[in-house]
Amino acid sequence: MTQVLQADREPLARRHRVDKFAQRRDQLAQSALLTLSELGYARTSLREIAQNSTFSHGVLHYYFTDKVELILHCVRRYKTECVTQYDQIVATSTTPDELATGFGAAMAATLRSDAHLHRLWYDMRSQSLFEESFRTDVLELDRGLEQMIWRIVTRYADLAGRPLAVTPAVAYALFDGLFQQALLHHLGGDAQAAAELQTTVQNVLVGLVLAPR
Repeated sequence: MTQVLQADREPLARRHRVDKFAQRRDQLAQSALLTLSELGYARTSLREIAQNSTFSHGVLHYYFTDKVELILHCVRRYKTECVTQYDQIVATSTTPDELATGFGAAMAATLRSDAHLHRLWYDMRSQSLFEESFRTDVLELDRGLEQMIWRIVTRYADLAGRPLAVTPAVAYALFDGLFQQALLHHLGGDAQAAAELQTTVQNVLVGLVLAPR
């Protein structure tokens, strides 16, 4: 009986250690985000991140093999939160106008509040053209974002009762391109970039479905 209880406790203890390790990685990633988003991929090292946080270089290196693993962890966490937010809009919208308005407003809001984090993502995606070591991870994240956009677009078409005129890749390219362009203008000091993005996103979404005959 004692052996059975010990056997039951061992998996629980392992899971607890795994959970604590994952939580610690999340804490470190959150602490590192500010430095990463300010300096970008090329100008950041684990040592530099440590100098700008409350954690030592040794601690960072224990939880993350290198800066690539840390940056990918940061970006993946943030993008997961983004996907959850947009999926909530899809789940709660009951009319095409409500979905288009919510989608445009969410895009504008995240541009205003999280421009530095989006800048880090685009930096990583560009670097993956040269750095094969994390290209697979970037492609996986990119596919997840494409699928998120496609859920929005297909839900809009369902609510509108009209067929779509685009493929998933085209829809993603449109909205991703619009956002990246708006991000550049926003970082360049354009105070209207977010508002213009909101309007454009709504109009483009409406235009992705075929007109009724």
